[in-house]
Amino acid sequence: MKKLNTVLLLILSVSIGTQCQVRQAKQSTRLDEMTNQIENKTWPGVHSVLIARGDSLLYEHYFNGYNRDSLHDTRSAFKSITSLLAGIAIDKGFIKDVHQPVLSFFPEYAQTLGKDARKKAMTIKDLLEMKAGFDCEEFDGTKDCENEMATTKDWVKFSLELPMKDQPGTVWAYSSSAPMIISGIISKATGMSTMDFAKKYLFDPLGITHYRWTIDPAGHAMTAGSFYIRPLDMLKIGQLVNNKGVWKGNRIISSKWIQESTQATIPIPDFSYVGISKTTLAIPQPTFYGYYWYRENIRIKSNNKQEEVILASGNGGQYIMIIEDLDLVVVFTQGNYGARVAKQAFELLIKYILP
Repeated sequence: MKKLNTVLLLILSVSIGTQCQVRQAKQSTRLDEMTNQIENKTWPGVHSVLIARGDSLLYEHYFNGYNRDSLHDTRSAFKSITSLLAGIAIDKGFIKDVHQPVLSFFPEYAQTLGKDARKKAMTIKDLLEMKAGFDCEEFDGTKDCENEMATTKDWVKFSLELPMKDQPGTVWAYSSSAPMIISGIISKATGMSTMDFAKKYLFDPLGITHYRWTIDPAGHAMTAGSFYIRPLDMLKIGQLVNNKGVWKGNRIISSKWIQESTQATIPIPDFSYVGISKTTLAIPQPTFYGYYWYRENIRIKSNNKQEEVILASGNGGQYIMIIEDLDLVVVFTQGNYGARVAKQAFELLIKYILP
């Protein structure tokens, strides 16, 4: 009987080992196909794709002259990192909570800007949710305030002085001025530059040392984009969020903030990343917005299965994607600025990575 059990166990282990090898071979084949297709320009303008499951880096590939040490412009994907910085400032007690009025951090503007009751009522939460009420709308390009901001000497001051259109907290209107004001708030609340704050409380703990800020003439860190970082370090940011604020056993951000900032309950009108990608592999679902983080369900046609994706998104195809149910983090960097083709990342995800 003992010999029989031994034989059965041996057969079982061989069977399981064979199944694992077959599964790994299929995975490798899919990813090799993706690599070849990108290298052959079937998927144009891709600069990098990185995939991690849990703490394991499964795939890291660079294209079109980029390599592991290349700094890449995150564009608006950095707004999601700004959300993390705001959360850390609250966790550390520098900021009380998201309900604090914005003007309470800028007493020098209280008398002039406080005359507008709407501006006086604006909170940090309104900034984080893109519901500040400013007369700006950059998501669909109807009123871009960022270009004008870039011509001024003080981007925080410019943003604070923007004319109002809506009551704060009522209308979702995407702008780069909202996260720019967060930069000013962090500096005012902590007594540190945003650059020093980020280094001490986020980048150094994650081992992120190679990056480049864009800074306005007044010395404020640009927190709406134009931050240059390695894709491998973008992956660390995704893993930190996927691990609910913990990195290598150390808590960097509270799980409460990760949950609150990524839950994304604000519907973006008439928008879907999958829809814009025009992939035939999935049925478009609406995209929702949180505190500078997006969330979208990917509903796959072939099996009607759904995978929920939390993501940071930047112009040109800069993405940090987190699929919590699969313990998966995927990073894309691209050079497809201002083009629909940047959304090809979602078809690559569906066709080669999720399976």
